[in-house]
Amino acid sequence: MSSETQKTIFETRESQVRSYCRSFDTVFTKASGSEMTDADGKTYIDFLAGCSSLNYGHNDPDMKQALIDHIMADGISHALDMYTDTKAKFLQTFEDVILKPRGMDHKVMMTGPTGTNAVEAAMKLARKVTGRRNIIAFTNGFHGMTMGALAATGNIGKRGGAGPVSLGDVTRMPFEGSLGDIDTLQVIEAMLDNPSGGIEAPAAFIVEPIQGEGGLNAASAAWMEGIAQIAKKHGALFIVDDIQAGCGRAGTFFSFENMNFEPDLIPLAKSFSGMGLPFAALLIKPELDIWKPAEHNGTFRGNTHAFVTARVAIEKFWSDNTFQQSLADKALILTAGLQAVADQVGGATIKGRGLMQGVDVGSGELAADICARCFEMGLIIETSGAHDEVVKVLAPLTTPTRTFQKGLEILLDATRDMTAQHKIAAE
Repeated sequence: MSSETQKTIFETRESQVRSYCRSFDTVFTKASGSEMTDADGKTYIDFLAGCSSLNYGHNDPDMKQALIDHIMADGISHALDMYTDTKAKFLQTFEDVILKPRGMDHKVMMTGPTGTNAVEAAMKLARKVTGRRNIIAFTNGFHGMTMGALAATGNIGKRGGAGPVSLGDVTRMPFEGSLGDIDTLQVIEAMLDNPSGGIEAPAAFIVEPIQGEGGLNAASAAWMEGIAQIAKKHGALFIVDDIQAGCGRAGTFFSFENMNFEPDLIPLAKSFSGMGLPFAALLIKPELDIWKPAEHNGTFRGNTHAFVTARVAIEKFWSDNTFQQSLADKALILTAGLQAVADQVGGATIKGRGLMQGVDVGSGELAADICARCFEMGLIIETSGAHDEVVKVLAPLTTPTRTFQKGLEILLDATRDMTAQHKIAAE
């Protein structure tokens, strides 16, 4: 059955809220590594990777086999938060390979299955620990679509989906660089130090080290360390949302590694399962873990199948430095490729770091046209930013170098085509 035939049911029955399918208007049937194939047999290079949920690519053979073995052995598929052998193996691996080598002693809280669930838990716990309501979030930040996380999200379109309700108890502060040359740390500190500033004492600061949906704005180590110090000074917790930038996307497992602070709370999701299975968790400093049993829960807290694949992902990719070094090498290729793209567009700039980079082409219309042209040419890629002006690369971290370079060549060709068309239209 062709893509066009199958799409009839989506138009007839699926909600208007659907979004990605409008940009990538075909029916996908299979995927492997860094490529997806549709019902018509056309194969696309994937520079979206489930919005960074597939950092290790589609259907990694080792994760797939481990999950098949688990299912065929009648392994537990759902257990609420009961003890299981799969959970024990995952937690032990996470402790031995990820936490201990980084000197971290955080507890692991299994939340509902998506990133917004982990953010909700973090905000709720911060308020419970401090007895305060106010959360300080940042311009261009994105933290999820449920009501608490949405209150901390800046995008007006996303916020509008909540309808005419109050998204309160959040104070917005300027992210690094959002005010040009003005030092936003000084602004934030001055506003909080002023007893007549009108800002309630915060329960927490919540920040993305790299703003995925907000335009790939990457905070410096100095700025992140400054926010951590301000939070401590004012008795607030420091929540580092590593949902999109974590699991290797920024070049290290956590995007804040090599920075001189330790987050109190760390929401994780997206690629945490390794294979695109729903799995979110909140890392909590032990002294802050004051929950009473079932005080925060969810039917699908802790996806047992995801425990299987997450363990394999950690063992396979993070047991030594080989994979991390490959990320550094690919980041150089990405930066060089994006510089060639930027050179095609007057005034364009490269944003982000690691393998979470893109090009600000200065116009949401141009960026959308570039991505649409890429799709025609066999590349799946999306935009981000306040005006969707950033063409954003989120290729699987395991993408073979030749495939990676081919995708960047398609992006360059598409940019050349669309830039030329926009210049002609403007004349």
